[in-house]
Amino acid sequence: MRKLLLLAALLAPIPAIAQSPGQAPARPDAKRGETDALLDALKKADSEEAAAGFEAKLRESWLRAGAPVAALLLGKGTRNLRNDADDEALDDFDAALTIDPDYMEAYNRRAVARSTLGDYRGALADISEVLRREPRHFGALQTLSRIAEARGDTTGALAAWEKVVDLAPNLPGAKERLKTLRIKAQGEES
Repeated sequence: MRKLLLLAALLAPIPAIAQSPGQAPARPDAKRGETDALLDALKKADSEEAAAGFEAKLRESWLRAGAPVAALLLGKGTRNLRNDADDEALDDFDAALTIDPDYMEAYNRRAVARSTLGDYRGALADISEVLRREPRHFGALQTLSRIAEARGDTTGALAAWEKVVDLAPNLPGAKERLKTLRIKAQGEES
């Protein structure tokens, strides 16, 4: 069950990564501006439906930020995670990072694979890499929250999830999880 919850935020359909013919790759500063605008829009989204749309665009943007071959490996690894082939997924994410060591989303997805395999130390190192590159990466914070909860640290899980809600107040399911974690954390403190 924990594995399903951990993968839920990450395993949305993989968007297409191909560029239109003749379309030049986006410059890093242009991508940064796109990411900033989408993160701002996500924070201001007035409904779960609107937030889901901005979330999908952000995930697509982060996916496309890597070298094309690395992005293909990321897609393969994500499919392997969906099919419970966690070791193979980890190999795919490792290979993507060998090709493109600055590929933030590869670190994020490798963190998920590592956590499903019980390698929390490795997963936390990957989450640290993601958050160093993009402190507002709500997906990494979601994974951090789930790892803390799996390790019995409900207070830590709550703290990480509060950051998710601060970044994306109307992210689908975010408020319900926040309420659940608050109840669990209060039970720990009693």
